[in-house]
Amino acid sequence: MLQGHQTWVFDSKPIITGSAAIGGPFEAQGALAKDFDLLHDDLWLGQESYEKAEKKLLEQACETAIKKAGLKKEDIQFFLSGDLINQIVPSSFTARTLAVPYLGIYGACSSCAEGLSLASLIVDAGFANHALTGTSSHNAAAEKQYRYPNEYGAQKPPTAQWTVTGAGAAVISSEGEGPRVAAATIGRVVDMGLSDPFNMGVAMAPAAVDTIEAHFRDLNADASQYDLIATGDLGRVGHSIAGDLLKKHGVKIPEEKLTDCGILMYKDDQPVFAGGSGCACAATATYGHLLNRLKRRELHKILIVATGALLSPMSYQQKETIPCVAHAVAIEI
Repeated sequence: MLQGHQTWVFDSKPIITGSAAIGGPFEAQGALAKDFDLLHDDLWLGQESYEKAEKKLLEQACETAIKKAGLKKEDIQFFLSGDLINQIVPSSFTARTLAVPYLGIYGACSSCAEGLSLASLIVDAGFANHALTGTSSHNAAAEKQYRYPNEYGAQKPPTAQWTVTGAGAAVISSEGEGPRVAAATIGRVVDMGLSDPFNMGVAMAPAAVDTIEAHFRDLNADASQYDLIATGDLGRVGHSIAGDLLKKHGVKIPEEKLTDCGILMYKDDQPVFAGGSGCACAATATYGHLLNRLKRRELHKILIVATGALLSPMSYQQKETIPCVAHAVAIEI
């Protein structure tokens, strides 16, 4: 199962039998709107706080994914989830609602690929027939926690990114129909000494490159084996840096094959600075748009490289640099 230093190859190729993408009002205006299962027209979702709204997004994503898999929540043996809010409470409170055995994870915006990797490992090893993985983010909740009070209206530089309001979830099963998870590469923490929380795409780009290189090295593979390679939420600035680093390191990926979920998410005329970010960025783009393209046979094999900046408000205030990580998952039809 372990191939090379940091890649799991799944012999049974666990199946994504159901997936769901839920979005907010800004995502409803975006480029991938048609690939969401449900879109909300306000940030509050009828809740008392943005954090409770995020929990509702994740609950809806999980319930929809389970339903699309043709299952009931009683059929799910393990639930793996993480998010950006302190102590991952949206995930934990969703687990309370589901009443399913729960493993809380944290990889910041890489949580989508981390959860998918671990859920696939559990199913491939025969420790579960059905595992559910999910993640979420909320623009206003993330702004309140990581940056300035929402009412402050602080001006941001062009390198900043827009946190996606949404949630994504997937059911991984040992039997059934759907795209299959072929392999996963678990990334190392990479810290290039950057400390600007408004330029996280650049901070995360080296981690994405490191994981892509490890994936190719461990599997003796190259870009020709994939129809598309999508990083998580580097945005336009980070995506450009990642492309330059790959060329510098001698990793050849045609420009048309290398994309980023933060770029795909929104239209060019939406004021999202350098692009989308947040746990829901890679999750909704993958569990909605990209899996739909696989199911339509527009793509046959893709590599998702979700990226995460492992900072906190406290680490930033204490003038720490930003450690980053990226996890890669190969999905095929």
